[in-house]
Amino acid sequence: MKERDNAIKKVGVLGITVNFLLLCVKLVVGLTSRSQAMIADSINSAGDIFASLMSFIGAKVSSKPKDEEHPYGHGKAEYIFSELISISMIIAALVMLNNSIQSIILNQKLDFSIWLIIVCVITILVKFCLYLYTRSQYRKYNSILIKASMEDHRNDMFVTLGTLIGISFSLFNIYFIDGIVGSLISIWIGFVGCKLFFESYRVLIDTTLDKNEQEEIKAMINKYPEILHVDSIATKPVGDRHIIILKISMDGKKTLSECHKISGKLKEDIIIKFECVYDVVIHINPH
Repeated sequence: MKERDNAIKKVGVLGITVNFLLLCVKLVVGLTSRSQAMIADSINSAGDIFASLMSFIGAKVSSKPKDEEHPYGHGKAEYIFSELISISMIIAALVMLNNSIQSIILNQKLDFSIWLIIVCVITILVKFCLYLYTRSQYRKYNSILIKASMEDHRNDMFVTLGTLIGISFSLFNIYFIDGIVGSLISIWIGFVGCKLFFESYRVLIDTTLDKNEQEEIKAMINKYPEILHVDSIATKPVGDRHIIILKISMDGKKTLSECHKISGKLKEDIIIKFECVYDVVIHINPH
């Protein structure tokens, strides 16, 4: 877990540093050329900085060990901070959409500059490298905060590609494309923000494991001849993992010691097989 938390912090620090540099460059070039697509792209970078900062703080909070008030640790902090990231993305998208629509209505012109092209190309290359890095870390540690950064970097590549298209049209004195691209960027950022919001929301309201995973657990339980029936399976998310709450029926004539030994072995087997399981609570009903 310590290695996982350090990976999240590293992703956050790297994102803050790179996105801050890109923000400064994009904002200067966007304002001087009056490109709404580039300005929207720079605001997107500002959102990326906030997202990376939330990832770093979220990792700090979620890595705190369990205590008397938090017997299962602070794992859900990851999802609380990912909610904040998603809300910031939605707000930024609305602001950018408003500015872009005004640009289309007023037919605002931009001053073409070769620097607009250079900044776009550099951004795409940098974001591609960051995407590859965060994807490898997400596959290794399965953190929603790393996933948020990974999707952010991937989306930024397409966002900046759209910016590049809008700027290219200005060479032919077609300026409304810039505002349209800015609007599409805003809508895309809002969509990703909503998607991340509901993914985190599902965990925070204690959504259970999917049916396939539950069936796998039932299949494992059914291999124990001493267990006569699986009465119920419930789960509670804790960070990126779950607590499994089982109710099973066993022969009422068995001793407490026998039942405890069987349930202990079952708990151990489930935790070993399923990486997503943090703990297993078993209640035995006499049959």
